[in-house]
Amino acid sequence: MNSFLDNIEGKGAIMKQKILGLCINDGDFSIAEFSKELNASIPTVARLIGELIEDGFLEDLGKTGTSGGRRPSIYGLNQAAGYFVGADIRRRHISIAITNFKGKLVDYKDDIPFTLEGTEESLKKLSDIIKENTAALGIPQDKVLAYGINLTGRVNHMTGYSFSYFIGEDKPLSQVLEKELNAPVFLENDSRAMAYGEYICGEANNEKNMLFINLSWGLGMGMIIEGKLSYGKSGFSGEIGHFPMLNNGKICQCGKIGCLETGTSGSALHRIFVEKLKEGKVSALSAKFKNPEDIGLDDILEALMEEDMLAIECVEEIGSVLGQAIAGLINIFNPELVVIGGRLSIAKDYLMLPIKSAINRHSLNIVSKDTALKFSKLGKKGGPIGACMLSRSQLLCLL
Repeated sequence: MNSFLDNIEGKGAIMKQKILGLCINDGDFSIAEFSKELNASIPTVARLIGELIEDGFLEDLGKTGTSGGRRPSIYGLNQAAGYFVGADIRRRHISIAITNFKGKLVDYKDDIPFTLEGTEESLKKLSDIIKENTAALGIPQDKVLAYGINLTGRVNHMTGYSFSYFIGEDKPLSQVLEKELNAPVFLENDSRAMAYGEYICGEANNEKNMLFINLSWGLGMGMIIEGKLSYGKSGFSGEIGHFPMLNNGKICQCGKIGCLETGTSGSALHRIFVEKLKEGKVSALSAKFKNPEDIGLDDILEALMEEDMLAIECVEEIGSVLGQAIAGLINIFNPELVVIGGRLSIAKDYLMLPIKSAINRHSLNIVSKDTALKFSKLGKKGGPIGACMLSRSQLLCLL
C-alpha cells in the first residue's frame, strides 16, 4: 500500500497519524472537529482527509443527523483498509485473533495445538499456523497490514528480540518472522499486550492510568500511564512477578528467592494445592489422582468451579498475597483502574474477595478509594486482541 506510511517523518504524515489516532481513540469526526482537535486550518485538514480517503484509511460516513443548518460529513476509519493478526503464544497452544482496520474482531481461534521450543522447527511451525489460519478466512496476504506476536518473559519491542525464547537467533525474532509472513511483525510481552487490549477494547472507559495484572502460570503486569503504554528504560517494565516481597524461602523460576510469583500465580496455586494434599488435606481430586504430582492447574481450576473446598482455600491464599501486592501498587501509582486478567481470573469471587480484603488492610484509604478493581472484559481473548491493537498502533507510529 503506497501511502503516508512510506514517509512517516513528513509534516503531512505526522498530521495524518494524529487524525488516525483520534479516530482510533475517540471515534468519528467532522472536518471542523478534526480542525479543532488538531489546531489546524480547515483547508489543511480537508486536504489530509481527502488523501487518507484516497489511500483507503478513512471513509466518508455521510451527514450527521442534526436538525437545522448545513449538516457536516462525518469521517471515520475504513474497516476494509486491511487486517491485523494477533497471536498469543503459550507453551502448549496458540490463540489467534484477526481484526479489521477499525478494530472489530473478525475471527478468533483458541487452543490451537503448538509446542513452544527454542528451535527452528518450532519457529517454522508457528509461522505456518499463523498463515494457515489467516488464509482459511480467505484474507489475501497483501491485505494483512501487520502481525502482532505475544510471548511471555522478557521481550524488547523496540529491537524485536525475545530474551526468553528463540534466543539463539542471530537476527531479531521479529525480523525472522517478517521474512516468513511477508508483512511487518511486532513482538510484545503478553502482559503488556493484554493491558493495551483492555485499554482500547475492554474495561477502560476514559481512564488514563490503568494497571493490568496478568495472573496466569506466572505473574506479570502491563501499565497504562497517562494514556500511554509504559515500557521503562530497557523495555522490560511490569515484571511484578519478580518483586522480592515474600519471605517463604521458595526458589522462583528466575533463580531468585522470595519473588512475588512464588506466592501468587498459577504455579504457586498448583504448588500450594499439591503440598496441602501431601499434608493430608482432602479434595475431590484425591480419588481421581493417586499421585498429587499428576494434578494439573486446569484440574484445580475445574475443581474450584465445582466448589472444592481445598481449591477454594488455596485460591483465597494466593488472592490474599496478590491483594497485598496490589495495595502497594495502588499506593505507588494511584491508578484509576486495576484490571485482573489471565488464566486464573476465572476464579472470580473466590479470588476477588481476598484481594479486596487485603487491599483494605494494606492500602492508604485516601489513595485506594479512587481506584476501581475489575476483572478483564476480554478474558482469554485479551492477549491476541491486544496484539492486533498494538500492531495497528505501532504500524501507524502512534505509540
